[in-house]
Amino acid sequence: MRNIFLIGGAGYVGSRLVPMLLSQDYKVSVYDLFIYGDTIDDHPNLKKIKGDMRDLNKVKKSILGSDTVIHLACISNDPSFDLNPELGKSINFDPFEELVNISKNEGIKNFIYASSSSVYGIKEEKDVDENFSLKPLTDYSKFKAMCEDILIKNNSSEFVATIIRPATVCGYSKRQRFDVVVNILTNLAYNKGEITVFGGDQLRPNINILDMCGAYLHVLNSKNELISGEIFNVGYDNLSVNKIANLVKDNLGKEVVIRNLPTDDNRSYHISSEKIKNKLGFINKYNIKDAILELKTAFENNLFENSLENEFYFNIKRMKSIELK
Repeated sequence: MRNIFLIGGAGYVGSRLVPMLLSQDYKVSVYDLFIYGDTIDDHPNLKKIKGDMRDLNKVKKSILGSDTVIHLACISNDPSFDLNPELGKSINFDPFEELVNISKNEGIKNFIYASSSSVYGIKEEKDVDENFSLKPLTDYSKFKAMCEDILIKNNSSEFVATIIRPATVCGYSKRQRFDVVVNILTNLAYNKGEITVFGGDQLRPNINILDMCGAYLHVLNSKNELISGEIFNVGYDNLSVNKIANLVKDNLGKEVVIRNLPTDDNRSYHISSEKIKNKLGFINKYNIKDAILELKTAFENNLFENSLENEFYFNIKRMKSIELK
């Protein structure tokens, strides 16, 4: 039985990934600040550790007995990072190299790192694959790229490093986020009956949260020779913001008004996920429509409390509220 040390395991993706790992008989240690609450049900093979990843002494003690690290923790997305750039750097980059060294020294055999497809910057090409040059435009994506370099340099047969570059994740989680594009539009449409789209022609790659979790599981279950030192894009629905807005409107079963306003943000990019399909055999099972419908069901079942304002659904609001430092 493999023992997973899941850093950031109580976050948006982690809260759905943990039950899947446990269902496949992995032992899981979740290491997290739990600033959005404890959204993970107890389980005999689950250990919850409240800790800051910058506390490397605690990390070193907590990682003992694990053989695999999945590193999800970060100040995620550009607006959250820009709220406090020094905080973002202190979490997303500063402890990373020492974390890798600790992992190697404490017997970790596999290390899976959640980077971001934003490391590519703006590309004109239709299908951006893992061989394209990186041109990160923000500190958030620059530090992601720098962490990738550190990890790949440490890859070996004894310490197998794998990087995932996700698209924007969408769908339902017990640690819900309503500050990413599909979830934002669905929340506004369901609760206000109106969506404002800035621009609209920009392409935005998205991935259903169930496929995101499935990709991590697929990498875990792959042979080391297929994932050693490898980088994989994971993102399937490369749709314009206008098309996403219309998908939301068409699938909620209620009247929704879409308003378009001009924007200076014309970032548009389209990633290819052919490599993880061809090399590992991972094929997505879900799409944006499935994410919208799952969120709709969650709204109908009253699973969210004040979803338009509640700070627990918005990274920036929550970080401001608790004055995270």
